[in-house]
Amino acid sequence: MTGATVLDSRRSWLRLGLTMLVGLFVNAGMWTIIVIMPQMEREFGLARSDASLIFVITMMGFALGNLVTGRMVDRAGVVPTLLGAAVLVGAGHVAAALAPTVWLVALAQFVVGLGSAGGLAPLMADISHWFLKRRGIAMSVAASANYMAGVMWPLVLNLWIPAWGWQWAYALVGVTVMVLVPSLAWGLRARAPAEAKAASDRAAASRASSSGMSPNTLTALLFVAGIACCVAMAMPQVHIVAYCIDLGFGPAVGAEMLSLMLLGGVLSRLAGGVISDRIGGVATLLLFGSMQMVALFLYIPFDGLVPLYVVSLIFGLSQGGILPSYALIVREYLPARVAGARVGLIMMATILGMAIGGWMSGWIHDVTQSYALAFINGIVWNGLNVGIALWLIWRAGRLRIPPQAGKAAASA
Repeated sequence: MTGATVLDSRRSWLRLGLTMLVGLFVNAGMWTIIVIMPQMEREFGLARSDASLIFVITMMGFALGNLVTGRMVDRAGVVPTLLGAAVLVGAGHVAAALAPTVWLVALAQFVVGLGSAGGLAPLMADISHWFLKRRGIAMSVAASANYMAGVMWPLVLNLWIPAWGWQWAYALVGVTVMVLVPSLAWGLRARAPAEAKAASDRAAASRASSSGMSPNTLTALLFVAGIACCVAMAMPQVHIVAYCIDLGFGPAVGAEMLSLMLLGGVLSRLAGGVISDRIGGVATLLLFGSMQMVALFLYIPFDGLVPLYVVSLIFGLSQGGILPSYALIVREYLPARVAGARVGLIMMATILGMAIGGWMSGWIHDVTQSYALAFINGIVWNGLNVGIALWLIWRAGRLRIPPQAGKAAASA
């Protein structure tokens, strides 16, 4: 196939399906720790903020891993990147399960986070080389693997933990990842033809020249926006299980709400991908960032069982479209050769935001014995994200995909 015909082709869509399947396993480590946190809290006699710090360390590894694996996928390709990620995720889970002290658990969780990053930025960057006209939905589907992992693994652990205890259940997650990922990743060994990347670069150059903004300025603004939105996002995602325990509903209900929230996030990401192919990445960022801020407000007055299920679903439907919009903006305006590094950098910012927000919410809870101010803190940070999106739209006229550029590149 030529470079032009490989873009948005049947081969591209088949690759996308396999990409999502791989992501279900590589992304396990970002979500298993949330289910295990209350277990570790009791096992080691930790305060809520100390247990949250284990999550922060995991996310620090995840943040650094996105930068490292993003650069690696640009240079070595996606298969070596995924193989390394599978070893880190798997071994880290096993080590955390066997660790006798909380400090060794934290070290193992850093390794888990480092490897889990291989299931986000590298997969999004890799699939972006195979699409142009439908790049928004393709990158959103690849990013949805992260949330689908969040739907699947809490439910799996809800079955495994009562049967074998949290240590054996956690170790089994690691073994599963190390066994399955290498064979799945081998199906992604083909690389997009150079002509396909050249066609994509011509479209990006056309958009960049009309935006009036340097690549570094755009990247810096997206970096700050990524931190801000995910500080807000972390409050429900990281603490929903602990929040449900505080309210007397129990950890199983919290895990169900987390899965429901993330299932809504999957739907949101897919819808956001379709929308972003029409209105562009920045407008999509503004839309879903604003929706997330409204959803955070709803957690404050509603704390009953049924209302919390409903609000968690609303939150998931609101925030899922945010993360892929950053990666899409990068690919709309920057060349393919830096896709992994720049997408990895922005994904690192979002994970830093999750880490900061996860710890900050736990600290606020310990100080106030309530999550009310933690939700308000998230809303304030979310406002910064919305403000940056508004500024980008005002400064660069929506930074929208010029349809003629996309058509010209696709036919080149």
